[in-house]
Amino acid sequence: GQARSEHQQPMNESAESDRRLLDAHLAGDPPAFGRLFGRHRDRLWAVALRTTGDPEEAADALQEAMIAAFRRAETFRCDSAVTTWLHRIVVNAALDRLRRRRVRAADPLPDDLEEYADRGSLATATPAPDPADVAVAAERRTAVFTALATLPPDQRAALVLVDMEGYSIDEAAAILDCPSGTV
Repeated sequence: GQARSEHQQPMNESAESDRRLLDAHLAGDPPAFGRLFGRHRDRLWAVALRTTGDPEEAADALQEAMIAAFRRAETFRCDSAVTTWLHRIVVNAALDRLRRRRVRAADPLPDDLEEYADRGSLATATPAPDPADVAVAAERRTAVFTALATLPPDQRAALVLVDMEGYSIDEAAAILDCPSGTV
């Protein structure tokens, strides 16, 4: 398979800590689930936003997913990482919202989509970029998000996970609950 991307958590102390937080939640520790969600919210938000293509839909999908994960934590099977389970719930919530909306493939995505991409990010401020670079990046983003909008939701989710979020094919397959060859 493909190598893990640098921002993926290996099965180590952090992954074990995720399991401990989930176990603590199940044992009745009220803040444990909030800490678990807080640890992964930026990536979960990015997946929801890029899958739905709409900040409001993404926020609703993320909220629905976290409520579902909170209520159904006992359904977590230890055969995958907690993050895989959380991502699967978020992707499914985003896809459900897309299916309910029945978006026409040609509908454009909002121009301000990237404005929301760093919501909740703990990243530090960086120097102001060159205006020409900003313009080129904006054109590129618009082209990418317009192209994403033409894909069926399941294909969009796979592309977002692998090409935009850096998951390996096998990790994306686990999140989407399908064979690697399908991804």
